[in-house]
Amino acid sequence: MTQFNASVFQNEYLPEGGNVVDAVVTVTAVEGGDVSEKHEPIIEIIAVDVSGSMNEDDGAKIRAARTATQVAIETLDDGVLFAVIAGNHEAKMLYPPHGQLVESSKTTRAEAQKAASRIHADGGTAIGSWLRGAAELVQGRTDSVAHVILLTDGRNEHEEPWELDAAIAQSVGLFECDCRGLGINWEPNELRKISNALLGTTDIIAHPSEMEAEFRALAQKTMAKQVTNVALRLWTPKGSTIEFVRQVSPSVEELSDKAVAVDALSNDFPLGSWADGESRDYHVRILIPTGAVGDERLAARVMLAVNNQAEPVALVRAVWTNDDALSTRINREVAHYTGQAELADAIATGLAARQSGNEKEATMKLGRAVQIAHEAGNEGTVRLLQKVVDVEDPKTGTVRLKRSVEVADEMALDVRSTRTVRVQREG
Repeated sequence: MTQFNASVFQNEYLPEGGNVVDAVVTVTAVEGGDVSEKHEPIIEIIAVDVSGSMNEDDGAKIRAARTATQVAIETLDDGVLFAVIAGNHEAKMLYPPHGQLVESSKTTRAEAQKAASRIHADGGTAIGSWLRGAAELVQGRTDSVAHVILLTDGRNEHEEPWELDAAIAQSVGLFECDCRGLGINWEPNELRKISNALLGTTDIIAHPSEMEAEFRALAQKTMAKQVTNVALRLWTPKGSTIEFVRQVSPSVEELSDKAVAVDALSNDFPLGSWADGESRDYHVRILIPTGAVGDERLAARVMLAVNNQAEPVALVRAVWTNDDALSTRINREVAHYTGQAELADAIATGLAARQSGNEKEATMKLGRAVQIAHEAGNEGTVRLLQKVVDVEDPKTGTVRLKRSVEVADEMALDVRSTRTVRVQREG
């Protein structure tokens, strides 16, 4: 049975007049209790694009989609509930034919793989219909770890933006969704909007040959999940305000807009489903009433709520001091993740400036991104940046924009810009 531990890292000392409290909360899922106890039911839905554009590249896309879907199906454990949706301008139930989730077994996996072998491409793209189809399948199964793999190679051109927004809203709380864009003709912001709302990820599959491995990895990740309906619950005293809550590792994800009020002083921030051994970091900033030198105040009580059952795990404190050596000390965890958030913002701003032709702004922001990534040891992001800029001095962030950049490389930097490296803790 999965249990959770949490730790708070902060500099609790504030200068006289200070009212901003920053803390990093590390949450870890650990196996505990009766290890033979069954984990929560798992649902996996594969929603694969079968629009006409999947016939491009001499059919390489649709052939890869068939194989990748079959691989994901083969990865499912016995007993997992699953379905496959073929998505174009509508959502078609590819398997099972009766339109309900089916339990994974040797027989049903073989049937589903045979159905996947017959996938053909035609029609347009209406991603909202795919989400609605998945939502209908999992409706009422709030006790399950429900996950959707969503693949598209194009933009959402065959429904209105409000229709996609409504489908996303309908899906919140029903399942998590990892979105993958195939090739270079899809819109990152569309998929990011989906994955952000549904506690998933967005990434690029640059070439059809990469699809099989990606689908296998996503399905394996779901099979490892043990518990869902986990939330970070923050109690803050009257007069205090939560300025933001964001996940900062393994990626930067804004959670502030997902707050669910529990009572007048408490809010839940959904954290999605977890596997044993998984650990994530969250940056919390709270504004509190100022105090006099020597005063102490509880800024927040951190709790973890699993299926709405909350347990207190840590406290965030504030102590006012006139000792500059104490109040100006920056907590290393907070400093590290503040830099990682700045890194993501610098990349997003720099790429937008590059696309608009503002080379000065693009050079400055992408150079700053190189500098932050280098300082943090974020080698993966440095390599992505080197596809877009020539790095002259990573320590100072001195770069030159490349004149010729592959679209896929620019998109990869865009969608992977929020990935972070974990702070190296002492001891």
